[in-house]
Amino acid sequence: MKRILITGALGQIGSELTLKLRDIYGADNVIATDIKKNDSEAAQSGPFETIDVTDLNKMVETAKKYQVDTVMHLAALLSATAEAKPVFAWNLNMGGLMNALETSRELNAQFFTPSSIGAFGPSTPKDLTPQDTIMRPTTMYGVNKVAGELLADYYNHKFGVDTRGLRFPGLISYVALPGGGTTDYAVEIYYEAVKNGKYTSYIDKGTYMDMMYMPDALHAIIDLMEADASKLIHRNSFNVTAMSFEPEEIAASIAKYIPGFTISFAVDPVRQKIADSWPNSIDASAAKEEWGFKFEYDLDRMTKDMLEKLSQKL
Repeated sequence: MKRILITGALGQIGSELTLKLRDIYGADNVIATDIKKNDSEAAQSGPFETIDVTDLNKMVETAKKYQVDTVMHLAALLSATAEAKPVFAWNLNMGGLMNALETSRELNAQFFTPSSIGAFGPSTPKDLTPQDTIMRPTTMYGVNKVAGELLADYYNHKFGVDTRGLRFPGLISYVALPGGGTTDYAVEIYYEAVKNGKYTSYIDKGTYMDMMYMPDALHAIIDLMEADASKLIHRNSFNVTAMSFEPEEIAASIAKYIPGFTISFAVDPVRQKIADSWPNSIDASAAKEEWGFKFEYDLDRMTKDMLEKLSQKL
């Protein structure tokens, strides 16, 4: 990668990935785009363009302006928000993806977009979910992700676009606030721990979901994009994960550093139904074998870092 265009650059992944890529590839070589600009470091530390991802002409025009060789398409409506606005979610998530793929085809650029454990459904094996398995999601977000994986594969087979992607679990970060995802409780709990010493979870006790700390997610994106294409079999849908836990376990981890921290439950039926349709744990062996995926943070190491960083931030 030499010149990189990022859509959704001010979102949860983008706000950190933009800075990471600018550190590695140079600030002027990473073009951040989003539907509106803000005063964040990602928007201010290098080139920024306002782009609505449903506007193909503007996306292609911007990519050509900066002569990019890589498109990273992150703009999307997340799971819980997408359930509230399914038609808008389809138009944004699928229309934006198609435009980003067309932009990559036009410029012969390498392409990345994230998929999600949301691509799995109730009929998917729940424990150590395989790389290749049945995928019948029951959410609009999940439908978008399965269709997106297939569409990216199609652009690779049909047009030779170098498309790549990861099936992310819940991502935990101290930089960007949660953005309407089902796994966001695992971010909110740290904020509430630092601010109030207690948390009311909208996900019920005993609900296991895969998670990953954002530094590991950023490394995984870059490692995949820099991997030898000849060794990639799956390309657009690599399972990646670092840990799987239930709300009580993350609360117990926090209590090691904040004695007296307590968790209670007020279950949101919409997000709980989504969580119940997802795996308890997933198998990331294909990513390890094909491009050397690895992670550094387990639950306690992540908790220690999150609490330190949030204490400084808040």
